[in-house]
Amino acid sequence: MKRNSKKHRRSIRLPGYDYSQAGAYFITLCTQNSVCVFGDIVDAKIVLNDAGRMVQSVWNNIPVHYPGIGIDAFQIMPNHIHGIITIDTTPVGADPCVCPDPSVHHPNGHTHHDLQQQEAGQPRGVAPTGLTLGDVVQRFKTLTISCYIDGVHHHHWIRFDTRLWQRNYYEHIVRDENEFHQIRQYIQNNPVKWGLDPNHPGFSKPAESPETAEINDNDPWMVWMHQEAHNP
Repeated sequence: MKRNSKKHRRSIRLPGYDYSQAGAYFITLCTQNSVCVFGDIVDAKIVLNDAGRMVQSVWNNIPVHYPGIGIDAFQIMPNHIHGIITIDTTPVGADPCVCPDPSVHHPNGHTHHDLQQQEAGQPRGVAPTGLTLGDVVQRFKTLTISCYIDGVHHHHWIRFDTRLWQRNYYEHIVRDENEFHQIRQYIQNNPVKWGLDPNHPGFSKPAESPETAEINDNDPWMVWMHQEAHNP
């Protein structure tokens, strides 16, 4: 009997977790079949093409369109992106929260969104827009796909096969300040590590060495990232 793959795909979300509650979330989106369409790594830096600049623009405008949704560190790579999305439900005048634990507070500068756009009196635990993390990611995907298709039709961008992004995406709930800073540094250093990245088209796992030890790091988010990197 033929099995319906759509009905049996394994979810990589945390069971029972409310992804609309206040917190910081590390996300990774990969292009379908890991096709490099956003630019090239040159001298350990990303050189974006027009498609890459479009993706950057859509990301930058997330807080403009969705009050209570913020953005932090973000890195476009040739065939994937890493970023931190924050959901903030704190009333105006109160300290924004870094993670679901209300005892841990955001350091200055983590969220680029103007918190004055939030409506006073919103219940804690739900974003003012009512959006979950998945909603934000889906809207980001939808808009970038639409813009990319326009680029293909009018500016001869590289065509993609079936879909631009992989069906799923990868996320990690940021637990505390220390993890937040580690993930931020990981995102910012991604171009330097491109040759060791499992998403690199020519990647093959190297022998263990001080330079490659990061892949086997004991940080839960790092282990998770590499375990999930190639699951569609």
